[in-house]
Amino acid sequence: MTKTAVVTGASSGIGEATARRLAAEGYDVVAGARRRDRLDKLAAETPSIRPVTLDVTSQESVDALVASLDRCDVLVNNAGGALGVETVANGRLDDWQRMYDTNVLGTLRMTQALLPKLIDSGDGVLVLLTSTAGLVSYEGGGGYVAAKHAQTSMAETLRLELVGQPVRVVEIAPGMVQSEGFALTRFRGDEAAAARVYEGVPGPLTSDDVADAIAWCVTRPAHVNIDRMVIRPRAQAAQHKVHRVSG
Repeated sequence: MTKTAVVTGASSGIGEATARRLAAEGYDVVAGARRRDRLDKLAAETPSIRPVTLDVTSQESVDALVASLDRCDVLVNNAGGALGVETVANGRLDDWQRMYDTNVLGTLRMTQALLPKLIDSGDGVLVLLTSTAGLVSYEGGGGYVAAKHAQTSMAETLRLELVGQPVRVVEIAPGMVQSEGFALTRFRGDEAAAARVYEGVPGPLTSDDVADAIAWCVTRPAHVNIDRMVIRPRAQAAQHKVHRVSG
């Protein structure tokens, strides 16, 4: 029987690339996101992808997706994102709330809803797409760093709580990824500021690079768990140490 993978935040960036990659690996992929027009285009290009309108901040939306599934072998909790670069002292409460609701509570809702199906599959894989921001704090990270630290903690706790169950818990923690819309959203639509994040960096990661890492972890033998994969471009040694070249 063909296995089913659910990918959240699948309308762009890493989520879209992961949906495509898992479909290429032979999975029936349920691609969930709010932007249904983009999902429909994705599904039209890849027949084994089924589009589902999904808002991970809504329990009703999550429940509706789960009710439509016969099985779930893989869940990729990718929906998330960053908003703003203010200091903690100047952080906007609504930004922090939105980041927590999407990155943390969205992951919690999806995980709680699909964990029984992952267990029933006999070899479930639960993927949490976190960030190196979940491992190291930095100025201007504020709410995003806090949210990603919470996700990292969730992955570690789940692995302890699910030991002995047929579910692998995998954390993927990317560094600098030049993915569609991420920096632009963070800088509130300021295209120049978003472009400066990657300016002069030779070879930042792409969404396809991260999707490749996710697919590799998911397709390991059932007894092999990749607890955490940290993936950065060669030009990035740490959050604060990035090699740049002048034009």
